[in-house]
Amino acid sequence: MTEEGIVFNIQRFTIHDGPGIRTEIFLKGCPLTCKWCGNPESQRMQPEIGVYETKCIRADVCGLCLKVCPRHGCLNTGAGQKIHSIDHEICNDCLSCARACPADALKQWGKRLSVDQVMKTIRRDRSYYEASGGGVTISGGEPLLQPEFTKRILRQCKEEGINTCLESTFCMDWGRIEPVLPYADLLITDIKLMDPGEHQRYTGVSNERILKNLKRLSHEEKELIIRIPVIPGVNHTKKNREQTADFILKEMKNRIWHLQLLGFMRLGEEKYASLGREYPMESLKFDRDSFNRELKEWAAYFEQRGIRCIAGHSGDNREMERR
Repeated sequence: MTEEGIVFNIQRFTIHDGPGIRTEIFLKGCPLTCKWCGNPESQRMQPEIGVYETKCIRADVCGLCLKVCPRHGCLNTGAGQKIHSIDHEICNDCLSCARACPADALKQWGKRLSVDQVMKTIRRDRSYYEASGGGVTISGGEPLLQPEFTKRILRQCKEEGINTCLESTFCMDWGRIEPVLPYADLLITDIKLMDPGEHQRYTGVSNERILKNLKRLSHEEKELIIRIPVIPGVNHTKKNREQTADFILKEMKNRIWHLQLLGFMRLGEEKYASLGREYPMESLKFDRDSFNRELKEWAAYFEQRGIRCIAGHSGDNREMERR
């Protein structure tokens, strides 16, 4: 059993993923590759480096990254002598360049941390949790790809009286999910698309395992929030909306805290570029005002069918009070 996990971010004072003021732990690795993902640095399990050319001091002025790199030709410079990319055919992911860079132009995404190290950060904000009804959320990526690390953090928080939330895709065997459930006060997950083929097309995997797990979770007497990331041209259809409502009502017996609609935002473009990847949603164009009005219409539809629904992030704290 490991006491360490690979963490790519710890965000303090967040209010979006669970009630109150929270500390959110983001773990590396995800079984999905959603085309609208705003955190591409979360997808691969291993630590990796993002290149931010505008921050580079210049190779001919600084050059520390070039000096420590064991692979000649790995770091590419442009006409301005700034590092602009990494040749991943040559790079062996030793991370030496990122550790040497004084300007954060080479940013390391992913670091091995112990449970004790994470808990030290969590404990710093205990007074905020107590004052706001907040706590700790473990997210990703997919935290259940690191199940023992996730369980140990959640269990330690529970032992210290800190509210816990697990945000997961639940795209995995039940054997990874069940041992963590006793230590999570709240669960958050997505229903992205109801059609298995379309889900495969836009996320890289079928939704069959996810839906099976959600049906099972609805009988676990756990507080559960379902989210729909509403993406124009992808799942923003009447058919998908109706099928999602049918599933929540018929298969999950409407045993959820609430449904939350998250409208698409163009997030993470700079991160994709830093990792040398194309932004999959580059060509998506739509009218934002019209889209926001339609989100409210969607929320009204779910409410009419008896499913408590919130459009946007605004409900994460105030609206999470029970009716």
